[in-house]
Amino acid sequence: MKKIIVPVDFTLHSENALRTAAFFANTYKAEIVVVHMLETSNSVISVSNSYINEQIVFELKLTEKKFKEFLDKPYLKDVTVTPLIKHHKSFSDLHKVAEDEQADLILLSSKGATGLKEIFYGSNTEVVVRNSTIPVLVIKGLPVADTFKKAIFACDFSDDFIEPFKKAKAMADLFNCELQLLYVNTPGAKFRTTREKKDRIARFLEKVGETGNLTVAEVSDFSIEEGILEFAKTNESDLIVMPTHGKHGIEHFLEGSIAEDVVNHAVLPVLTVKMK
Repeated sequence: MKKIIVPVDFTLHSENALRTAAFFANTYKAEIVVVHMLETSNSVISVSNSYINEQIVFELKLTEKKFKEFLDKPYLKDVTVTPLIKHHKSFSDLHKVAEDEQADLILLSSKGATGLKEIFYGSNTEVVVRNSTIPVLVIKGLPVADTFKKAIFACDFSDDFIEPFKKAKAMADLFNCELQLLYVNTPGAKFRTTREKKDRIARFLEKVGETGNLTVAEVSDFSIEEGILEFAKTNESDLIVMPTHGKHGIEHFLEGSIAEDVVNHAVLPVLTVKMK
């Protein structure tokens, strides 16, 4: 891990993410790129160009001052930190920033089990998860100050999950963290018998070259999300890893996203990896 992107809005949640990023930066000798997405008020759009320029300069100077104060923290003393101010129309632009910076991870914070209703760490968190092509780590509550020890990776053991599994395994190896695979059996069309599950899991493990090397757990629940969250709680895991399709538009509206739902409701940190 060489570079971590941390979006901030100068709140306590931002600082929790920044503290976590500092821990990882010290552990892996990584650089932190701290990004503030500066949105110019719509109220200035209808006025003269000269006023717009003055307004932008004022907001830019104010943000630079906030940045200087926000980054003046003892825990950043031995960390390479690059502040970055970006103008934006949509928070989905953050994934473009991450790609331009060739970052390895986007790290942000949310309240967790309240439904992510806040303006910054609510809908925007889901936008980041949906659009990012690199792993996204969403922490909840207090900053992470210790290495992850046990992670679960939920999947249905189809071929679609081979690449995201490899990404999840690479991150788990980086964290020196045990990775346990989880299959959630639900009622309805996707229900599978014990024999079907065993055969499906065996084929998957053979394809990814992990036969006999990983622990696989199976649970039954009324929804995949509920099964994941309940297992994570009872299994004393400290990280949930979720693949995401990155669905958009009507497809996302009709089918939703299990990864986004887990990010929304989990108490534990959640790491998302893109399926394609």
